[in-house]
Amino acid sequence: MPKRVDHAERRTEIAEALVRVAGRRGLHAVGMREVAAEAGVSLRLVQYYFQTKEKLLLFGLELLAERFGERVSARVRAAGDGPGPRAMVEALLMAALPTDDESRTFHHLYTSYAVLAVNDPALAAQPFIKNPDAAEDALTELLRQAQEAALLEPGVDARLEAAGLLAMSAGLGTGVLVGQRSPESATTVLSHHLDRIFRTGDAVLT
Repeated sequence: MPKRVDHAERRTEIAEALVRVAGRRGLHAVGMREVAAEAGVSLRLVQYYFQTKEKLLLFGLELLAERFGERVSARVRAAGDGPGPRAMVEALLMAALPTDDESRTFHHLYTSYAVLAVNDPALAAQPFIKNPDAAEDALTELLRQAQEAALLEPGVDARLEAAGLLAMSAGLGTGVLVGQRSPESATTVLSHHLDRIFRTGDAVLT
């Protein structure tokens, strides 16, 4: 009896091969042939599952986004039972910083995809982020929870602070990626700004 193929698993394996190749060579240098070789499958099979390079890249980014969510969840769990709003905010912001191989690849590929999409209509046509406001909405809600619990300084605009913190995290991440600053320096900057808006400044990013 022929072995039953798990198509979802096969697609994931190919996407993981894409991430590995892109992590080594850069997203701009990745082709379907290189991904097939990395995954140990035929080019025809990669084309069967993804049809175009753009669809393969998008699926790879979706995989990275899923892994990012897992990183955030792991940091929240590490904060203990019933972590407060600040711990949740820290988990979200710190998970995005490129502090290890996995997070460096995540930041590198996401940034590279955005840059490539600026001049590539085929890439730009793909839904780069299904819900571009998801992270901002989540962070805004956490800050509003902190506000309701009187944990924020008076006059804080939760939506504006969320947008600013995310932009800051992205910029700091790029700085770490290119060697302009250390992960410790990036963490210190984020901690400083959280101390500015939270009443309790004794929590430290780790």
